[in-house]
Amino acid sequence: MKSRVSDRLLLVIVSVICVVGILMVYNSSVAIAQRDFSDQYYFAKEQLKWLLVGSIGLIIAAKIDYTRWYQWSLPLLLGTIVLLLAVFVPGIGVGAQGAHRWINLGFTTLQPAELAKFSIIIYLSAWLSKPEKGRFGAFALLMAMVVGLVVIEPDLGTAVVILAVSVLMYYYSGAPIAHFLVMIPVLVAGGGVLAIVAPYRFARLTTFFNPQADPLGASYQIRQILLALGSGGLFGVGIGKSRQKYEYLPEANTDSIFAIIGEELGFVGSVVIIGLLLMLIWRGFRIAKYAPDSFGRLLALGIASWIAVQAGINLSAMVALVPLTGIPLPFISYGGSSLIILLVSVGILLNISKHS
Repeated sequence: MKSRVSDRLLLVIVSVICVVGILMVYNSSVAIAQRDFSDQYYFAKEQLKWLLVGSIGLIIAAKIDYTRWYQWSLPLLLGTIVLLLAVFVPGIGVGAQGAHRWINLGFTTLQPAELAKFSIIIYLSAWLSKPEKGRFGAFALLMAMVVGLVVIEPDLGTAVVILAVSVLMYYYSGAPIAHFLVMIPVLVAGGGVLAIVAPYRFARLTTFFNPQADPLGASYQIRQILLALGSGGLFGVGIGKSRQKYEYLPEANTDSIFAIIGEELGFVGSVVIIGLLLMLIWRGFRIAKYAPDSFGRLLALGIASWIAVQAGINLSAMVALVPLTGIPLPFISYGGSSLIILLVSVGILLNISKHS
């Protein structure tokens, strides 16, 4: 395969988004950082540390021939499944508010569900790149195992992202439409059951259909999000001048960070951020279009779809188009596991672009 220059525009776009992310993590976390750590820069410094680690990962991934991930796909998937099980092991898994989503590494924590997004894309790219008959049952079993482990953490939002991206990749591989006619009703019914059986999910669902219900309880967060976005107007209240970040808006530096962006930068600034994310997704699909083989094409499609699905769900929740799911905004929300793995994935995209 002929080696060319990596997609520099992709690298520039990601760099700009990450810089915006650091700024907004700082702006949105000043109050809680001062309250919990007596250091208003705490979350910004942590995010900057993870950005540096992720940047190193990006550089390494950009230099590794993407075809080598084909050989690593199965070990990576098996390792991820082990880690997903390890979150439930006392002394290894870290629980918080009834959820078991992290592994204690001593010097930091790891969220295996974020790694699961990455590893399932690598594995499906390898598996689906070769023609094979009768794999619908095996695909369904794989999804049930991986998504099921994430659901029982519980982390339904991440499970939805993994499932949506996996189904898209199955579609990209040329699967028969009949498979989707079977799959979609089952997934919709399963999602409905999961939303109803958990009280906190059911509360989010009911307040989605009736935002006026329980204004100080289940609907409090979405009401504060919409208040923040509405307060921003056309040009925003100004960088660093958000009012909602002073402990009015829950998860202001993670899941709800876009509300702070809308408040401080307004409609215009929000459109710019969304435009940058769309450009990033477009570059990913463009790399897939010119990939030299089916593995590279599926790999680029999977990574671009992952960013698109996750950003789409987060932004849709911010404007009350879908219920709140706890999904972070890619490259911008606070969180080490997500940022590092996303940057490594961008490195893979850059390597594929070199061979296109």
